[in-house]
Formats: sequence, C-alpha cells, structure tokens
Amino acid sequence: MNNQIAYIGLGSNLDQPFQQIKNAIKVINALPEVKVITDSGYYTSKPMGPDDQPAFVNAVIEIETSMSAVDLLDSCQKIELQQGRIKTRHWGERNIDLDILLFSDLQIDSEKLTVPHPGVGLRDFVYMPLLKINPEINIPGRGLLKDNVQSLDTDYGCHFVGNIE
Repeated sequence: MNNQIAYIGLGSNLDQPFQQIKNAIKVINALPEVKVITDSGYYTSKPMGPDDQPAFVNAVIEIETSMSAVDLLDSCQKIELQQGRIKTRHWGERNIDLDILLFSDLQIDSEKLTVPHPGVGLRDFVYMPLLKINPEINIPGRGLLKDNVQSLDTDYGCHFVGNIE
C-alpha cells in the first residue's frame, strides 16, 4: 500500500491531559508504518458530554502511513488501552481518546469506522486544530473544511493554549 495522509484527533481530560496527548503522539510516531508529520498544538475546550467532568485538552496530528484505515484504528485503540482508557459513560471523561478524522480521500461508513469523522465540521475542538494544520484541507465528499464549518448553538469554547514540545 502506498503511503497515505491521515489526521488523528486526540483528547484527554484525566491524569495529566497534556502529558497523555504528548505520550500518545510519541507512541503513534513509533509505530513501524507511521510517521507524524506535524501537530496542531494544544487546545482546551469544555466537555462535549456531561459537564460534571474536567475541561478537555485536544490536539490533531497529521501522519503519513502505509497502514489501512482499519489497521490504524486498531493501533489507536491499543494505544488508548495502554494509556489506561476505560469508558465509563458516553462522552465521559477519559485518559486518552484517539479518533481518525480523515484518511486520505477515503469515505468509509462501516460498523467499526466512519471517515470522515462525523464531527469534523461540527466541533470547534476538531475543526480549529485541523484548520491550523491545513487551512485548505479537503473533506472527501464535502469540499473544503473551512466552507463546511457550522456555527452551532453549542460552543465548546475551544482555544489554542500552546505548542506541543
């Protein structure tokens, strides 16, 4: 398989969230078929789910990979488990969350994986980091992300808080 460009969203709001994201990026970059190209830096936002949980730290990375989308998903889920992710409630707190946002120009809609990620143009903590990495990013089947960003009544208060060192 040829190398593909993919974007992974990272989020954490437990157990040193900045470090959780930094550790996940390091482990992703160490995968044999993956190279991290760039990152968005850190963003913070209110939780999307129950509001009795801490604020989230978010980031997006751009990677180059020869893995399939499903293999990349499997690797991301293993990393989540290695970093202690336990799902206690829907959209609840977590040590680490890794989502494949985009994978090349593919559109995938299966029980296991949906790409482009449904929240790409709807959630500021997803689209703001993506647009920082690539302001001209194309969403397969939808066009440019900047033309697809939707202002919603829900504002997660996402803002940039620093570079990932």
